[in-house]
Amino acid sequence: MRTSTRRSSRWMALAAVAALTTGLLAGCSKDSDDSSSDNSGSNANGKTTLTIGDFGVFGYKQAGLYDEYMKLHPNISIKENVTTSTSVYWPKVLTRLQAGSGTDDIQAIEVGNITEAVQTQGDKFVDMSKYVDKSQWLDWKNAQATTKDGKLIGLGTDTGPMAICYRKDLFKKAGLPTDRDKLAAMWKGDWSKYVDVGKDYMKKAPKGTKFVDSAASVYNAALGGESERYYDKDGNVIWDKSTGVKDAWNNAMTVATSNMSAKLKQFDKPWDQGFANASFATVACPAWMIGYIEQKSGDSGKGNWDVAAAPTASDWGGSFIGVPTAGKHQKEAIALAKWLTAPEQQAKVFAKQASFPSTPSVYSTLQPAADTTSYFSGAPLTTIFGDSAKSIPVQNYGIKDQPIGTAITDVGILQVEQKGKTPAQGWSAATAEIKDVLGQ
Repeated sequence: MRTSTRRSSRWMALAAVAALTTGLLAGCSKDSDDSSSDNSGSNANGKTTLTIGDFGVFGYKQAGLYDEYMKLHPNISIKENVTTSTSVYWPKVLTRLQAGSGTDDIQAIEVGNITEAVQTQGDKFVDMSKYVDKSQWLDWKNAQATTKDGKLIGLGTDTGPMAICYRKDLFKKAGLPTDRDKLAAMWKGDWSKYVDVGKDYMKKAPKGTKFVDSAASVYNAALGGESERYYDKDGNVIWDKSTGVKDAWNNAMTVATSNMSAKLKQFDKPWDQGFANASFATVACPAWMIGYIEQKSGDSGKGNWDVAAAPTASDWGGSFIGVPTAGKHQKEAIALAKWLTAPEQQAKVFAKQASFPSTPSVYSTLQPAADTTSYFSGAPLTTIFGDSAKSIPVQNYGIKDQPIGTAITDVGILQVEQKGKTPAQGWSAATAEIKDVLGQ
């Protein structure tokens, strides 16, 4: 996971959630800060020691996969080197990759860093396409980790397909349909239709409530389903010409300049309180946010929350694991990486930690916790998120994707939503920030 405030806040938030809920969560929260690599190669018992460098909680240890693999392979010992967040983890990995030494046998790569890895470190990773059946993974997931010359440098772990989580009780009071299928049909195909539902909601909104948590969340959700974002397929920066960015911005501006938004920043304390106080009726929610909503809304939200398909398939989140060519045990590391990311193991991680798999063959067998399903009014969670995951387009990412996005949301949109600036002024502020980021 990348180093932005938005995602860094998610790590801290999920650290608490992981201990309190078995709902749908991504594999990312605080564990330990031991990021040192020990590639001595063998332990006192003469076994081959494989090290895995990752961040947060990937779920492999929690699901018992390391113990299972070592039982199946008595000659292998596994050591996990965990760093809390990628803001610390990824720079260290880059330094070791460039030095050609000190890497772990397997290195995790967050989706926010995968483009940099592909474009600048592709020759530092083993081409996993030679060892796996790529059809096991979602096509767009493979595409994110594939170099221009066709090398697959990472195998997909979890992903973050989107839906719309909404409060049925608030929709009913506002005179709107509460059935998830009817709502999905109302906004299907276009995020502007979702915004239009928000306009209708606000006509009879229950006192003290808003339609959505923030304009930035609408922007990110809408952009998460666009092929054309900040870069084109050739790696050229096109953020200021991108149709996807323009459409997402326009929808966000409609929200920011209206009375629809609660004007909350995701993962800040007031946002958490917004769930507890039912102060907003909808939030664009990736699969991993389900457990977070359940925990923050508390008992009063049970049976009042429901989940509907999003206007378009969209993604927020996910990671990969790759095998550095500098590793001392490439053969053994390749075998372990294949096994950990195989559909069967991804299903086991979901069962323990609910990180949504990137291997669609297991979607029909996934079962969220009964309490979570009940909390969200019996919504078919895995079907909704699975259908979204299978429909997400291949997206073009660039090395500066994250800071460009942060400039638009945390500078441009914030100027309009919280400081009363015009959309033109907000765009101008974002533009200045982005040019600084790009060194223009």
